[in-house]
Amino acid sequence: MTPDIAYSQLTPMLVVFGVAIVSVLVEAFLPARHRYMTQMVLSLTGLVVAFVALLMLAGTSSVTAVGSVAVDGPTLFLQGTIVLVAVVSLLMVGERTRESAALMDAFAPQTSSVPGSVAEREATKAGVMQTEVFPLALFAVGGLMLFPASNDLLTMFIALEVLSLPLYVLCGMARRRRLLSQEAALKYFLLGAFSSTFFLYGVALLYGFAGTLEFAGIADAVSEQGSSPLALIGVGMLSVGLLFKVGAVPFHTWTPDVYQGAPTSITGFMAAATKIAAFGAMLRVFYVAVPELQVDWRPMLWAIAAITMLVGTIIAVTQTDVKRMLAYSSVAHAGFLLTGIVAANDAGVSATLFYLVAYGFSTLGAFAVVSLVRDRGGIETADMNAWAGLGRQSPLIAGAFALFLLALAGVPLTSGFISKFVIFSAAVEGGAAALVIIGVLSSAIAAYFYIRVIVLMFFSEPVEEGAIVAPKTMTSAVVAIGVVVTVVLGVMPQSVLDLAERASTFVS
Repeated sequence: MTPDIAYSQLTPMLVVFGVAIVSVLVEAFLPARHRYMTQMVLSLTGLVVAFVALLMLAGTSSVTAVGSVAVDGPTLFLQGTIVLVAVVSLLMVGERTRESAALMDAFAPQTSSVPGSVAEREATKAGVMQTEVFPLALFAVGGLMLFPASNDLLTMFIALEVLSLPLYVLCGMARRRRLLSQEAALKYFLLGAFSSTFFLYGVALLYGFAGTLEFAGIADAVSEQGSSPLALIGVGMLSVGLLFKVGAVPFHTWTPDVYQGAPTSITGFMAAATKIAAFGAMLRVFYVAVPELQVDWRPMLWAIAAITMLVGTIIAVTQTDVKRMLAYSSVAHAGFLLTGIVAANDAGVSATLFYLVAYGFSTLGAFAVVSLVRDRGGIETADMNAWAGLGRQSPLIAGAFALFLLALAGVPLTSGFISKFVIFSAAVEGGAAALVIIGVLSSAIAAYFYIRVIVLMFFSEPVEEGAIVAPKTMTSAVVAIGVVVTVVLGVMPQSVLDLAERASTFVS
């Protein structure tokens, strides 16, 4: 289909970016006492409008914006998932609690001040509230929506930077453990910038090979010229940037440190939304731009998927911090998702789309629970030893966390079981049965460290100075939404499976 300039098909992204710009103006001109409520209403309204616009585009299959953006089934499915995840995440980001007669949030009152300085203490005492997180999050959402919709390498690189830069800042804004948060942001920034150079170098090599940046043009060049060293090296370099974003081994080293140091609401948002967008971009690169090279890239992804599943699950067993355990769990799930890409068939695309929905809401719910668990001083704690006996004190929250862990482990009657079943089925159909065996073994290993936490919460005696649950309305709503989605997709998944199957066709 020839490119057009039907910019109405870009309405969802334009709405998000437009609201983000208005949000910046709110920060600049509105009095501080009115910013929080204005930003919350503005952000949530903008995302809801964007989702409605996506629904109105259902069935669209075209290329727009002078060939730079593809609006098709995978794009709309992934963008809809990202927007829904963003709406739920904003409830966590916007959570406020009252401490010492002042409203506090999870973010530092002045992120530019030196940790422990007089300026920071005065800002904390004055109850200064951070609201610039809203425009930053909205710009990140806009970049995440553009990433899987990109139809050329330059647009994809711009989307990569637009989604990454706000996240680098947000990771360093935690109110507690400021130095750890700033260290996380710095590591994420430096390693992210390094991976972006690989991505850009791959773009340059593929341009040198094909003479164009458009995916259709690259596919035509590969079809005409066949496999060449320039194309293979370019695809390899490009893959480094994409594999970094999904947290695949050996590009995963940032994941545990950043997940642990970032504010938990931002960790949940990153763990869910970034993985959705990055895997969407990978699907478009490998299935649209270089499908003719699958005999070359499949062995590479096969090996990375196997190593990622094994490394993620084995290292997770040794963790004593819940956030780091979930980080290595995220690494392992990147391996499971890569299995769907390795399948190299339509079933693999639809299975990957369904997996991303199920994983996104389960992991977001898990991090919402983590943000509710506090020590006796009211400070968030992810130390597993402090979680002993939590199920006796707060059975509902602990039960919800157990459900999320069982879903991540792939236990039947949860969304995780259906996800792994469909993605392994697609891999077997695509001739990757050996990789499925590795995935099943990795799932068995993962079940150990998930069940270990459940046993700790429900069958261990509470320790002195152990953790408690601090009830928060909006974060508790996030937990409830995660529970509902996890159960519904585990018991009645067919409607979403059908939707993913219908949305698995890329525009030609």
